[in-house]
Amino acid sequence: MAGISHLDQLLAGMKPELQEGAYVFLTFPPGVQPALPTATVARIQEPEGLTAVVPLSWANANNYPYEFVAAWILLRIHSDLAAVGLTAVVSTALAKVGISCNVIAGFYHDHLFVPEAQAQKAMVALLRVTEHQ
Repeated sequence: MAGISHLDQLLAGMKPELQEGAYVFLTFPPGVQPALPTATVARIQEPEGLTAVVPLSWANANNYPYEFVAAWILLRIHSDLAAVGLTAVVSTALAKVGISCNVIAGFYHDHLFVPEAQAQKAMVALLRVTEHQ
């Protein structure tokens, strides 16, 4: 099933949803394939090694070092992978209120990782975007 590609529809219907818990980005050197939890949100293979987004609680329980603790915001709209502008509008709205954002696109949804301490402020900013469509 194809996703939505029209920007106005994406913004009006993105329905940001704050997920429970805190998440961290872990990195592993090339060739290392760690046993990650089933709750792993993403695995990204880069030239420098593997990046994994995992629950903070799992990283702490397994003594993995991390630098960035994030809240996960799921955009509920089924966005087309070829849609143009959604990431730009969302990241600009967050940047205007001083919030960094790391975006990962899944087949159905976009996933935003913002500093945990700014999660509620991010939600307010994103809801404002949907209200102005």
